[in-house]
Amino acid sequence: MKKEGLLTKNGVNLLLPFIMITACFALWGFANDVTSPMVKAFSKIFRMSVTEGAMVQVAFYLGYFVMAFPAALFIQRYSFKAGVMLGLGLFATGALLFLPARMTGYYFPFLMAYFILTCGLSFLETSCNPYIYSMGSEETATQRLNLAQAFNPIGNLLGMWVAMQFVQAQMSPMTSEARRELPLEQFNLVKNHDLGVLIQPYIYIGAIALLLLLAIKLLKMPMDSDTPAKKSLGQALRELSKIKNYREGVIAQFFYVGAQVTCWTFIIQYGTRVFMAEGMDEKAAEILSQQYNIVAMVLFTVSRFICTWFLKYIQPGRLLSILAIIGATALIGVILFTDRYGLYCLVAVSGCMSLMFPTIYGIALRGVGENVKFAGAGLIMAILGGSVFPPLQAFIIDTFPTIAGIPATNFSFTIPFICFCVVAVYGHNAYVRHNILKKID
Repeated sequence: MKKEGLLTKNGVNLLLPFIMITACFALWGFANDVTSPMVKAFSKIFRMSVTEGAMVQVAFYLGYFVMAFPAALFIQRYSFKAGVMLGLGLFATGALLFLPARMTGYYFPFLMAYFILTCGLSFLETSCNPYIYSMGSEETATQRLNLAQAFNPIGNLLGMWVAMQFVQAQMSPMTSEARRELPLEQFNLVKNHDLGVLIQPYIYIGAIALLLLLAIKLLKMPMDSDTPAKKSLGQALRELSKIKNYREGVIAQFFYVGAQVTCWTFIIQYGTRVFMAEGMDEKAAEILSQQYNIVAMVLFTVSRFICTWFLKYIQPGRLLSILAIIGATALIGVILFTDRYGLYCLVAVSGCMSLMFPTIYGIALRGVGENVKFAGAGLIMAILGGSVFPPLQAFIIDTFPTIAGIPATNFSFTIPFICFCVVAVYGHNAYVRHNILKKID
């Protein structure tokens, strides 16, 4: 029997479907990283605290949690392709709702638009990840997922660049303090200008999502005729709950996403504090911080391809635990250094994160059998970590100027440090289960 390649199954070449679905990975990467700088932007535009601004991330990642199992039920009944198409439709709807949200001039409609947008992303990730996982043998699944996910940070990079060049650079240069002192009429003029700048990338990406939706609809997908499983959601969840590797994988994914979102969201606050301490004004400090964020994403992107290559030689669980330990060590530097060295350490953390999401996903799906769609939904629900941890970190930044003599912005990175420790333990346990206990059995 001929051995299946990375992108073949039952003798069928799945390169073209792989390319089309991988385009969705880049799309949600853009959405994720054009959004992270908006925490700071919304805080300035609406004269809010960091904690209130962090509600953007709450709304953004809550959509993943709410819609993951409905998405799994949908693709269980229909197909991966149908799930991708519905996800793109919801994504486009949420993005285009930024236009009427801007017309209202209130914060809440933007949160609703983010929520609908990420309901679409939940459909996309619930559909696309197991779709890629299924495009070949289980032995190559983690490598295949990492290859597809390698194009996600390309979207991340584009999102960061757009946020810097077409949002942060074009917003009013007025500081947060100066905005608070404006009379209401002048404040509304500045707010309306900045909201007009902020919504532009979302309008364009909404239009692109509609074009991708049309392209996928017209494409004949060889795996489009998935046979719906007769198993109920309750039965599938009962079976999955008995698999220790899967249970721990969901927990590890929850903490990993929390670490990723906090590191990328609050690098702006961290860098702004460092550069303003050096004498820069707030706007210049924010833009330079975003440039460091882009460098971090470049490192993340390059590291993703390098780590995908390493997976040929190093077992996924072992590589996951090694990178988590290095990331946690770098975060100690982020906490203790109060100058640019801390920022350098924070950039380095992104190189460690590149492998984690698809690798945890691939490891956790080992042995789930026909429950792969529901199992994938549980792992997407774990993205809720991106909604839980940023407000906790923002609360630390808002509430305490210093903690144990360390600036609160620095100390707040103890949260992703803890998250990386959880991921390191999961990687080690997964390696032991797969490579040591399996051999003993």
